[in-house]
Amino acid sequence: MKLLITLFTLTLTMSAQAQTKDSIDTAQFAAIYDYTVRTQDDEGKDVCDSIQVAVQVGQRVTKSMPRSHYQAGEDKDAGITEYRKLMEVQHRETLTHMPTVWTNHPEGETTVREMVFPREFEGHEPTPSLDWTLTDDTLTINGYLCSRAEVTFRGIRWTAWYTQEVPSSVGPWRLRGLPGIIVKATGNAHTFTLTELRDETSAITYATNIKIERMKYPKLLKYRNQVFGSKQYPKNPHHHLPTNTDMGIEQVTAIKNESGDGGYILVNGGFHMLQKAHVHQPLEKE
Repeated sequence: MKLLITLFTLTLTMSAQAQTKDSIDTAQFAAIYDYTVRTQDDEGKDVCDSIQVAVQVGQRVTKSMPRSHYQAGEDKDAGITEYRKLMEVQHRETLTHMPTVWTNHPEGETTVREMVFPREFEGHEPTPSLDWTLTDDTLTINGYLCSRAEVTFRGIRWTAWYTQEVPSSVGPWRLRGLPGIIVKATGNAHTFTLTELRDETSAITYATNIKIERMKYPKLLKYRNQVFGSKQYPKNPHHHLPTNTDMGIEQVTAIKNESGDGGYILVNGGFHMLQKAHVHQPLEKE
């Protein structure tokens, strides 16, 4: 596959897929987490990727997602500067491969949606139980008195600090099921830290009219780890595509990366095309 990159001009025409977002529940509050992952770049140098994850907590459904998904539509009238900032945030999110996760949608199941360029995938499975081991250890984190718990989930050992000052069993990503909200969780290279709670009533949405490939979650997990976990991936993020793949180069928009390496962020049909990537640190190994 030959990736043709020529001189592009910045446009403000967002080319993301049009979506109908059905409301499936109403959030009672939202939790914002800082997420960091320690890894290496394509040259083997240590780097630390950092984004934010938003969790909407409803009466039935919990939705965890990259922060930009949570804020989608808020900056629809933004100018060029704000648009560039949004693209830079989404570029960092693409580097971390943080999926969107609906817990208890459909009832009793977990739905995971993510991009493995150039397609979007969705996986379903019965919501797994996390067999936490609770301890008597306590620690104050960001003003919350927390207790420690540990669990091994899909090959990763997690240590979580939760507080009963917020009586909710939720947490970021797929971490959940403790006697209070998770304030901090660490597992291998990954760290989630609660930074903000928002008292709000907002719609928890699930887009329906999009082109997506659906499958059982174990199959999706195997595929994503195979693609992102390849030794070729950091230097060639599109190694998994056939050489004759039509990536719709004519749809690519290039945005100058003002705060990064001075290069360009390439966006194709609303999805970010990584020219270089970082070594994949899986949240789930099995």
